[in-house]
Amino acid sequence: MDLKEIQNLIKFVAKSGASEVKLEMDDVKITIRTGADDEKAPTTFLQQMPAMQMAPAAPAAPAAPVAEVAAPAAPAAPAEDNSKYITIKSPIIGTFYRKPAPDKPMFVEVGKTIGEGDVLCVIEAMKLFNEIESEVSGTIVKILVDDSSPVEFDQPLFLVDPS
Repeated sequence: MDLKEIQNLIKFVAKSGASEVKLEMDDVKITIRTGADDEKAPTTFLQQMPAMQMAPAAPAAPAAPVAEVAAPAAPAAPAEDNSKYITIKSPIIGTFYRKPAPDKPMFVEVGKTIGEGDVLCVIEAMKLFNEIESEVSGTIVKILVDDSSPVEFDQPLFLVDPS
């Protein structure tokens, strides 16, 4: 596991809202605590297992939390906008897709007007593709998740302006 993969994992955990994630592989053990309860920056622990040749992974640990300090500040800005917008959240854990197939167009784009029952995205869970339909009418203001990204239960996916 290289530095970029560790940084991406830290960013994903910070966005997901999970308070703690532990990952153990053959040669690396990683624990990421977001501190959601304490409202402080995420804490990352990287422990290298004995008899391993991943010397570059040890210096990567100090760089990872520094890169992540800015990430908790980014979700604070949309929090102000949430008061006038409706947040559509993920009903399941899985992989978020904005298109029904790689060669098909996106279900929705920012600025598109949607109605109740319109398909917004697909979430793949255990090899099943679940269409996520809108429960509200309005205009898509922001798409909060990148295509082909993992999502957690109750994770915000879209901001909709109901007016």
